[in-house]
Amino acid sequence: MSVGEASTDGGKWLDAHYDPVAGLHTFSSCVALADLSGDGDSRLVLGDLGSAGSGMKLKVYRGTVLTNESSLLDLPAGLVSFFMDLHEPRIPAVAVASGPCIYVYKNLRPYFKFTLPGLEINTLEQDVWRQVREGQIDPSTLKEMLESLRTSDVPLSARSLHLLSLDVEQAEQFVHLHKQQPIRRQTVITCMGTLKKSTADEDGVSCLVIGTESSHVFILDPEAFIILTKMELPAPPTRMDVTGQFDVEFRITVACRNGNIYILRRESDRPKYCIELSSHAVGLVRVGKNVVVGCTDESLQGFTQKGKKLWRTVLPAPITTMAAMDLPTRGFQGVLVGVASCEVLLFRHKNLLSSVRMPDAVSSICFGRYGREDGTLIMTTKGGGLMVKILKRTAAFEDRDGAPGPPQAQSIRLNVPKKTKLYVDQTLRERESAPAMHRAFMMDLSRLRLAAAKAMVKVLECSLTPVSSGVGQPLKINAVVQGLGPAFKLTLNVQNTAACRPVMDLAISFQYDQSLYRVRTPFLRIPLLVPGIIYPLETFVDCTSDKGVSDIIKVFVLHGGRSAPLLTAHINMPVSEGLTLN
Repeated sequence: MSVGEASTDGGKWLDAHYDPVAGLHTFSSCVALADLSGDGDSRLVLGDLGSAGSGMKLKVYRGTVLTNESSLLDLPAGLVSFFMDLHEPRIPAVAVASGPCIYVYKNLRPYFKFTLPGLEINTLEQDVWRQVREGQIDPSTLKEMLESLRTSDVPLSARSLHLLSLDVEQAEQFVHLHKQQPIRRQTVITCMGTLKKSTADEDGVSCLVIGTESSHVFILDPEAFIILTKMELPAPPTRMDVTGQFDVEFRITVACRNGNIYILRRESDRPKYCIELSSHAVGLVRVGKNVVVGCTDESLQGFTQKGKKLWRTVLPAPITTMAAMDLPTRGFQGVLVGVASCEVLLFRHKNLLSSVRMPDAVSSICFGRYGREDGTLIMTTKGGGLMVKILKRTAAFEDRDGAPGPPQAQSIRLNVPKKTKLYVDQTLRERESAPAMHRAFMMDLSRLRLAAAKAMVKVLECSLTPVSSGVGQPLKINAVVQGLGPAFKLTLNVQNTAACRPVMDLAISFQYDQSLYRVRTPFLRIPLLVPGIIYPLETFVDCTSDKGVSDIIKVFVLHGGRSAPLLTAHINMPVSEGLTLN
């Protein structure tokens, strides 16, 4: 199938280059566009995974030509370009995350290697290796003791885990070979991003942000490569998006292996917000102030920065990769989604704008300035092919459904018919029968007033109002709800409106949907109410649902010895703004 036949994008993209045998195997996290020579001509930099665990390389393309390649020691987990200093000329460096190390290249030459700090080794594991070193136990006993430690959820080193995977003969040789060596426990990098240091300029100095298998997020200084900040997550991160400046305010959105998305802020070393997904995330892209997440259940979902769900759309096939499409010259922001049905879909919010048919499933997507073209779409396929497309300058994406304002159907002029004979006859009848029509209207109005009066009497008899109508206990109550959620503070202000008689032996109870809310103090005793003084009573209400819905909480003021409440108040609860972590 040719490239021209494979495209069904409505003529919005130009086919610039297609090499089906380029031999590139990579992911979107290992692809970047950068001006590596300072001449305004952007290059394509990618980390090639190779094949069968070998042949990992850092490759650089200029146009359609491979200009540079360097061997990598391990599989790349992430690749970014960033400015690490203010020296002239302004040439970015390239950082490649591979295993426990970050390799920094400057001018396409190795410049610096950063290694993650080692993890703490459990004392029980050290003790069993010391015993085998001193000859107190044999290798089979060592293996049994390590197996018991693993079943007890004790984190083991790579050496111990490798020993548990060997048979008896191989285990003995492995123990005699390594028992004299010190034990080391090392984590690996799972994802990487960049964070501006102090300014938001395009060529501003940036810090490296890395996520590790040990459920930590590190922020590194761009010049000294020391750890500036260490944050902890409930699970190992798989994807991340970073925005803001380190010296001012930043926000790190991380998708973790437990199926949740956590949001880290500058003032805390633990997540502030949590987004619980119905399935695991396979892609994470920030569009403006919102986060777009692709999940394994073939869905694309939008969330706010605080974790509130905005929309959800179903895709025709499983997601293979995702990338952001940012075109500042046109003020356009969207999301490019590669699906297993050999298509690349372009979304803005939940609306599908364009679809590009591909000859093979896409494994990585990168959009940006390539060469001297701003709107360049670069894709690699599962078979190792490389495809480059350029967005036409005349391309326009229609997005009527997602745009603010009235719908398009409202601008269509209605075909109003001319006055018919029936209309004229009806007008004459209204003129002639005006008194009778007025009498019928007044009769219906009187019936409406009577129904309203009956309803008012019923409300007063059943004490369904926030103001008591009884002579013995004249009371008034109002409620104030404070907070964004999921924890709300509920303040009830009770007042005795009598002239000189105090009221006693009162209590307050609540009626609510227990599947949505939980009141920490569901029954409150009211002290002696002195006339004219407002008594505030406080309690807390927790929203236990993450569905983004709200309900009414009924408040009853009760008197000892009476079955009916003195008065009732209905509180319209606001929608919870997000699910925070304790």
